Amino acid sequence: MSTNQLLAERENGRTIMELQDAKLLRQFSYIDGKWVASTDGQSTAVVNPADGTWIGEVSALTTQQSLAAVDAADRAFGVWSQKLPEARSKLLRRWYELIIEHKSDLAQIMVFEQGKPLSEALGEIDYAASFVEFYAEETKRPNIEGVTSPFNHAEVELWREPVGVCGLVTPWNFPAAMLTRKAAAALAAGCTVVAHPSAETPFSALALAELAERAGFEPGVINIVTGSASKIVEPWTKDTRVRALSFTGSTEIGRLLYRQCADTVKILVLELGGHAPFIVFEDCDLDRVIKEAIAAKFSTSGQDCLGANRFYVHESVYDTFCEKFAAATAALKVGPGIEDLDIGPMMNKNAFDKQVDHVADAVANGAQVLVGGKQHKLGGLFFEPTIISDVPDDAKIMREETFGPVAAVQKFSDEQAVIKKANSTEYGLIAYLHTSDPKRIYRMTRALEFGMVAVNRTKVTGAPIPFGGYKQSGLAREGARHGLEAFTEIKYVCRDWE
Repeated sequence: MSTNQLLAERENGRTIMELQDAKLLRQFSYIDGKWVASTDGQSTAVVNPADGTWIGEVSALTTQQSLAAVDAADRAFGVWSQKLPEARSKLLRRWYELIIEHKSDLAQIMVFEQGKPLSEALGEIDYAASFVEFYAEETKRPNIEGVTSPFNHAEVELWREPVGVCGLVTPWNFPAAMLTRKAAAALAAGCTVVAHPSAETPFSALALAELAERAGFEPGVINIVTGSASKIVEPWTKDTRVRALSFTGSTEIGRLLYRQCADTVKILVLELGGHAPFIVFEDCDLDRVIKEAIAAKFSTSGQDCLGANRFYVHESVYDTFCEKFAAATAALKVGPGIEDLDIGPMMNKNAFDKQVDHVADAVANGAQVLVGGKQHKLGGLFFEPTIISDVPDDAKIMREETFGPVAAVQKFSDEQAVIKKANSTEYGLIAYLHTSDPKRIYRMTRALEFGMVAVNRTKVTGAPIPFGGYKQSGLAREGARHGLEAFTEIKYVCRDWE
């Protein structure tokens, strides 16, 4: 089926994308300003997780083509890095404007390939655009701290310079925002990029490349390479011209990339897994907490590294919390993302099977299912939003990232004990804390071993925020001025003036 047919037809009653701008649905990779098919004719099918139907195919490039993308980025770097910051800023600003202008189409593409509810997809496009806007401004402010010379008759200078070609590897759960958060920072710093989107959600990245081309970026500055990660990304880890690699995904794959990049000593930005605790003390507004708990657990159908996984609730409000949380969860509506309900499908069968396994394991260890716990009546990859109470520490869900719409609840009685439990994980991305006691807030936020702590709220991220975690949740930060640091080197010059 051609792209035009894909956009125009309705087959067997299923909904087909109806884009205002059909050119945004690109099926080829974007290298050196050209749309490129695989030289060996290979392609990868992309399906709608809501119903398993075919959306389209994208080219699956070869290793040689992946390296050709690095060639293009390396050639372009000399020109792009020497552009005045104001010129780079204008191009980023124009890209931002085009993303906002085509927000509806970009969100629809995301819904069909990723499955999230339409309102969440629209929100992600705004989020994605915000990084481009933010770094369009930061481009003009590449300042660095001064250093007083420790030598007589010598002047000390520090320059911040772009590192070179940057490899970007993005996940399927936020296919637009994770690309712009990385790419906008790298471009603002003066770097060129080669990016590999998830094979399950490539259309969002390719649509952003189409808009970048329209914005006027020169060939080679932005390259999007689709295909198998082993053929595309692994060669980048070995190529000395790729000076930095930024990856968002599982801790397991992050460890692999860490090892692969060791021989070329790359700068690494790793945004990896999470296993967020959600801690509720007895002195909070419980109705407000329930609203925040729903947001923290079920956004993106639970497929979010920031998703709350372990709910620790003080024993004095435990029963009431469980009752209210279960009732609010039972009221959530499940369905295809295009219907804009609360919960969409799991991304794939592996994600679905993990929900089944975690629920079964918790029950086998004595936990109680309060609501949900099985495949939704819609079938396929839809899983019921689920609350499990009295979950013991040795259950898988208390030790592993669930990455789905299943919440595990456990009671506690002692502040120090709950801190110990919250910290007893290899992950350290975000923790959620609910209490009205200012002294406890101070003690807890200092004691929790997480890169981010949300106090009495859920939404804490944005373009000006340094996003990242402790321990095996990653390295470095994305967003904010800190997001530029991984894409720059500091050059120190000591100049004698005698």
